[in-house]
Amino acid sequence: MPTRPLIALVLLLFVSPLVHADEPTQPLNLLIVQTDEHNFRTLGCYRNVMPDEQAFIWGKRAFVETPHIDSIAARGALATSYYATSPVCTPSRASFFSGRYPQNTGSPANDMPLNNDVVTFGKVLQARGYATGYAGKWHLDGSGKPQWQPSRTFGFADNRFMFNRGHWKKFAIVDGQPQVAARNAQDKPTYNLDNADAESFSTDWLTTRAIEFIEQHRDEPFCYHLSLPDPHGPNTVRPPYDEMYRDLPIRPPLTYGNTELPRPGWIGGTRRGDVRFNAALMAKYFGMVRCIDDNVGRLLKKLDDLGLRERTAVVFTADHGDLCFEHGRLNKGNPYEGSARIPMIVYVPGRTPAGLVIEEALGTVDFAPTILSLLDAPAPAGTQGRDASALWTGDAAADWHDITFLRNAGPKPQWVAAVSDRFKLVVSVSDEPWLFDLQTDPDELINQHGRASLETVEQQLAQELLAYGKANQDPHVAEEKINADLKRLAGE
Repeated sequence: MPTRPLIALVLLLFVSPLVHADEPTQPLNLLIVQTDEHNFRTLGCYRNVMPDEQAFIWGKRAFVETPHIDSIAARGALATSYYATSPVCTPSRASFFSGRYPQNTGSPANDMPLNNDVVTFGKVLQARGYATGYAGKWHLDGSGKPQWQPSRTFGFADNRFMFNRGHWKKFAIVDGQPQVAARNAQDKPTYNLDNADAESFSTDWLTTRAIEFIEQHRDEPFCYHLSLPDPHGPNTVRPPYDEMYRDLPIRPPLTYGNTELPRPGWIGGTRRGDVRFNAALMAKYFGMVRCIDDNVGRLLKKLDDLGLRERTAVVFTADHGDLCFEHGRLNKGNPYEGSARIPMIVYVPGRTPAGLVIEEALGTVDFAPTILSLLDAPAPAGTQGRDASALWTGDAAADWHDITFLRNAGPKPQWVAAVSDRFKLVVSVSDEPWLFDLQTDPDELINQHGRASLETVEQQLAQELLAYGKANQDPHVAEEKINADLKRLAGE
């Protein structure tokens, strides 16, 4: 007859697993780091999947090492053709959080507030029991600047450290309230560095707020969005990052100062209006990126220290790009790759295969339904973006619809675009259509419009744009010249 210890062992081996099998599994946490105006080529994981002439456009030795961001891609997946649905802060963010196209969010242009009826992915997760929070730039509540803690939270319950607008460099907590710590003689907030250090510099300070939230909610599912205002200008950063890349041999991109080929009317201005190349400005931009990467390292270490790495989905992305002197321009607002293409790196424990590279074209409008699906949560009513979760798990069917749509910011139509992983069609009010072959012409110098061998490609993209405009009520597609050009290209 078995002894009591032996009976206990049998019960432990055969009964205990059945009990645990019936216990609910805690949902995965979600941590998002979103930067502002970030050129994807500054990340090592993107350079690794590009030919050298595209990876090192500022020179073979002019690059930033980003080991911590790269480690997220190594564990998870990155997308090589991810686009800001409208490459300006407010409309791109509106699509990112809502899964709707900008014209249907209330925020098709900068400083236009998000409609009250918008349901963000944060709101969905909050309703499912997540602790939710947000720190950093929001830019979806109108013109307030900095406007801490907007009254409409859109599902981000702890938004004490959310501010609406601005690219401030130094923060502090005074009498329990956050404030911009760099002030002028009239006690108004400024963008000055004002001797910001590792405690007060914006990237560090906001990351610390994220770490505090994670520590507080370590035992429950959480969703936290860290929105860093860098590397958007002004191109200033605290020591030692301000001098870290000063001596790099940084040269203009190959597309800078090109006067031999015609260029699109939709870029605006003339070559006389091109910005003057400034290597020192790029060195500070690199410094901002390195500071961001080091703070991503702080976040990942905190997840490891708390045993949360395998319970937390991590996303690194940006709202839009920065041309960084490509085509003689800085910043964003047009459909060139440097402006509209963004980093999108996603690690979901147990879902994303390590090192996966996704080539299909996607947009910020697709983010909300996709991340919710990866977390086994439903997309809200009114979602217009696609659930691309099958791409991120490596299970996508071969017939995935490989086209995303872009539009200029603002109520006045200027251009619309349809993009696949290879081709980009831009139709505007100011020029003939432009068709780029991103495989043979990654610098986007040559207009392939009208080439007989690409007639079918151009026709398909035009048909797709017309169908998108009708399905999603985009007045830009309905604009007289744009619509006429699209119908002609589509064969209607």
